[in-house]
Amino acid sequence: MNVFEDLKNNKYPGRGIVIGRTPCGRKMRIGYFIMGRSENSRNRVFVEDGAGIRTQAFDESKMKDPSLIIYAPVRVLDGRTIVTNGDQTDTVYDFMKEGKTFADALRTRTFEPDAPNYTPRISAVVEGDSYKMSILKSADGNPDATERLFYEYEHTLPGVIHMIHTYETDGNPIPSFKGEPKTFVMEKESFDDFSDHLWEALNEDNKVSLFTRQIDLETGETQTHIYNKNQ
Repeated sequence: MNVFEDLKNNKYPGRGIVIGRTPCGRKMRIGYFIMGRSENSRNRVFVEDGAGIRTQAFDESKMKDPSLIIYAPVRVLDGRTIVTNGDQTDTVYDFMKEGKTFADALRTRTFEPDAPNYTPRISAVVEGDSYKMSILKSADGNPDATERLFYEYEHTLPGVIHMIHTYETDGNPIPSFKGEPKTFVMEKESFDDFSDHLWEALNEDNKVSLFTRQIDLETGETQTHIYNKNQ
């Protein structure tokens, strides 16, 4: 299966990060999506914030607890693009600004305190044609132990894409993602089509927002698309 088919077959992957190098080898593509089951989670949109984005309530009057749903998923520091599913974006940004590493930052964080799901924190940083991904999660739903898993992809091959998301699928409690980031072949298609197909692949009932970005490896020029179910 390609990444689109994988998502179409998953009712609720939760929040997810998709990163890969185009088949031509000249550009990197990033995707970050959020989904929601509750009214509070679904009451969100992505908005641009400098070189990155942030989440924002679609209807302020319906916002209940913003602590785990309002954050900056994407920030850029000196040509490095940080993508996460929570406020650990700021932790990674601050540590890297001080000359510390992606892993240093995430070793100070853990999974989200949303019992009984204990939602994993997924994070990534893209620099040139290389990137790192991470997931911080409970040990099979036991909050007494934290699993900190890191994956590094250096000088990635053209046409290869990796995806990691918070949940295996829907459930109660929702089971955390298992295994390494999934690997797929990137289709030969335009950035617009890639973005559209990602959005279309997400479950219609549960999808909330999608951010995609393409980075030219030679010039650093970027293209960005934002999709919001709430318009």
